[in-house]
Amino acid sequence: MSESPSKKDTNDELSRVDAVSLAKMIKDKELSPVEAVSMTIERIERLDKDLNSVIHRQFERALELAASSELPDGPFKGVPMLIKDLWAEENGEPHHAGVKGMRDARYIAKADSDLVTRYKEAGFIIVGRTNTPEMGAVATTEPLSYGPTKNPWNFDYGPGGSSGGSAAAVAAGFLPAANASDGGGSIRIPAAMCGLVGLKPSRGRVPMGPEKEEWGVSIQHVVSHTVRDTSAILDATAINFPGDGVFAPEFGRPYFNENFHNLKPLKIGIKVSDPRVEVNPDCIQAVHNAASLLSDLGHHVEETSPEALNDTERVSELGWAFGTNWSVNIAANFAYLSKRLGRELVEDDVEPGTWFLAQRGKEQSAINFVKAQGVMANLRRELAGWWSSGFDLLLTPTTAQPPPLIGLLAPTEEDPIRASIESVPYSVFTSPFNTTGQPAISLPIGSSNGLPVGIQLVGAYGREDIILAVSSQLEEMVNWSENRAPFHA
Repeated sequence: MSESPSKKDTNDELSRVDAVSLAKMIKDKELSPVEAVSMTIERIERLDKDLNSVIHRQFERALELAASSELPDGPFKGVPMLIKDLWAEENGEPHHAGVKGMRDARYIAKADSDLVTRYKEAGFIIVGRTNTPEMGAVATTEPLSYGPTKNPWNFDYGPGGSSGGSAAAVAAGFLPAANASDGGGSIRIPAAMCGLVGLKPSRGRVPMGPEKEEWGVSIQHVVSHTVRDTSAILDATAINFPGDGVFAPEFGRPYFNENFHNLKPLKIGIKVSDPRVEVNPDCIQAVHNAASLLSDLGHHVEETSPEALNDTERVSELGWAFGTNWSVNIAANFAYLSKRLGRELVEDDVEPGTWFLAQRGKEQSAINFVKAQGVMANLRRELAGWWSSGFDLLLTPTTAQPPPLIGLLAPTEEDPIRASIESVPYSVFTSPFNTTGQPAISLPIGSSNGLPVGIQLVGAYGREDIILAVSSQLEEMVNWSENRAPFHA
């Protein structure tokens, strides 16, 4: 029997409800966890055949948990969640990291990652895993293993990467928020390209164990439609485990704080250029629009930024250091996944670009790697000096270019590093803050030919509180969550 129009209309109406509101509806018994999960499943089954964002489905397990008395009574009890299929492992579910060899072996994870544990404690019900480029290595989501994910704003374009599957699913209204990770911009880039909010927390804010470490360039959180979802989910998950290697400093909790109207005037710098690439005028205009809004809010805004990010020689040196670190990490990921697989990953298991980066990483000397860490440490200290000189935030475009056409960033046999090179314009404004560990957020302010572009706010290390308060102020003025993609539940 087909679903009645009234039930479908109710489902589609609830697709616009954020996670905080959905959790309240469940708590007030206006909606049951089973109903919330069933509606999400219906949207995925109805719409994802066109989007290709959810590559592993665990619907039966999710419905069983939703009906169980053992569902944890956390702040998001009964709210559905999707997990990016990259490092956030869940016991009994696939973890392929976009890798063909892992897919072909049908690898199943043997334990929950620490962050997945926090999601479950918060009451989230995981309904599946989302598409990602191989090992999260590029700024597009077009793995050969699972095919390209499309952008809900225009199917000819990609949703960004590496959290493109999660961003597309949220932008299409499958659910309010989804797990994402960011090692060079991979939360913020897809958020910008799909019209979402995407916060990269401070290094050490979110647990990355037990297999991954907190001191690296990558960290996990979510993409969502609203600042309050981003804030409240951070409250629920930013709880360290014993033995975590890095603890970000605390300056104010909860992050979900409705007192943002009382924020004192802040000093904000602007950066709209980069020595390496041309910046699209629409991306620049988005920053100027945001600057105007910030000025209207009473903040002091001026066109100034850390000199290290504007000096061609320094930026080139940083690019070398980040690239060295990146290739070594890809090689380490090979070892990590090989251990999971029970055999060495070989060239036929992966895409040409991933193999190239892994071989480059294996060839790096320990001295080169240590030198790269030194370059990145010097940048961290220098940028910290700019913030401590009196600035509260830096405002930039999230990306230097609007969303790319599908296929533009894909690697080829003839040019295995094409995807990495073509990804540069999408990460020049984001990757420096993976290096420094600072928190940074992409907000959906701006567009280019009908596609979203984002602006980025960067705070001092540990100052998510300031970023989220200002983001809430901007959200109240712009009300971007009402602007939904054409392809939406």
